[in-house]
Amino acid sequence: MKFKSVAEAFNYYRTHSIEQIERRAAQLKGTIDTDPNADITSINIEIEGLKQAKENLQEQSQEQRSQFNPITGMNFAQPKPQGNVFESAEYRSAFYKTLLGQKLEDQEAQAYKRAMTIMDAERRADAFNTTTDSAAVLPTQTLNEVVGKARDMGGIIKEARAFNVPTRLTVPIGTPATKAAWHTQGATVETEKLTTAAVTFANHELIKILSMSAAVKRMSIDAFESYLVDELTNSVLEAIAEALVNGEGATKGEGMGVLEGVTWTANTNLVEYTTAPDYTDFAKMLGLLKRGYGRNAKFAMNNATLYNQVYTLTDENGRPLFVPDPRNDEIGRILGKDVVIDDYLEDGVILLGNWQYLGWNLAEGILLEASRESSFKSGLVDFRALAIADTQVLVPEAFVQLAEGV
Repeated sequence: MKFKSVAEAFNYYRTHSIEQIERRAAQLKGTIDTDPNADITSINIEIEGLKQAKENLQEQSQEQRSQFNPITGMNFAQPKPQGNVFESAEYRSAFYKTLLGQKLEDQEAQAYKRAMTIMDAERRADAFNTTTDSAAVLPTQTLNEVVGKARDMGGIIKEARAFNVPTRLTVPIGTPATKAAWHTQGATVETEKLTTAAVTFANHELIKILSMSAAVKRMSIDAFESYLVDELTNSVLEAIAEALVNGEGATKGEGMGVLEGVTWTANTNLVEYTTAPDYTDFAKMLGLLKRGYGRNAKFAMNNATLYNQVYTLTDENGRPLFVPDPRNDEIGRILGKDVVIDDYLEDGVILLGNWQYLGWNLAEGILLEASRESSFKSGLVDFRALAIADTQVLVPEAFVQLAEGV
């Protein structure tokens, strides 16, 4: 059956057992994976209702366990709420010691067990189990460092909007609203219907195998973490950075990039030049960018395009088009707009847009597990990093392209 609202789904499932709720979640998972015509909006509503119903049942169970004990005359003491275990120092230490094959202290073992229990429960509840039971999620501190380094890489990934939401769920995206209107006292004001875009992130897998000598067991945790941060940034995050530009979408099992995710039409969102761009082409780009997106828009191109085709352009009075900005971290500006350098763009391709309307998603962070069997003969330890990720153009009308014509 289909539900019209989350409240309707919640009221229906609130009388079911947790096992029944998890079984229904698994059925919905199967529908999403096997039926290309599945009604994602309806499934989103039901999944949210299932989630709320399960949380309600769990809260009721906790309340029942804390009822008055007539023998002792006291209430059962409930454990104090614990913070996010993935952010704890004990879990971080346990995570790396487990990968390195080192012995855990009691508190570390408890934190690691609690984290794995949470992960196992989430796999069952969400019915999205794409990893083995031995895979552990990257500690929050390490993941933040990886994402932070990705931002430091520069390029479009620094400008695009980052998400951390479950796959196959529709996320609403607000678009620029119209301005208020002057009102004559007593006159009727027409109601404006707000329009929003929406994006559904897919569950594409990114996998990277890292091999190190078995002597890694003697590495310190800080040294090993530093190594992993660099490797994950240079592999997983760079793959996402490339997909944001050139990704071809689900048909290739990857994220969708801005070049393939937007339909480019001459004189609508595409400016073409014959042999090399000139000063007026950039003015045309600004003229084609739809109203509301220009305030935070930035130009993007690769390094060769900037210095070989743009750097020397001037207007009729000899004023340069590109103005370097040596005082700040920015590269420089073109007609008042910042320039982003991204070498995943091809030579001669220049984009203008509000990059907050291009997004990338890491659904479960990054999961790691170690194997000491796969490279037994060579004395190596293999580490497998797996990320459930996707990239999508959130609002295509937020971008304009300048490229050489056919």
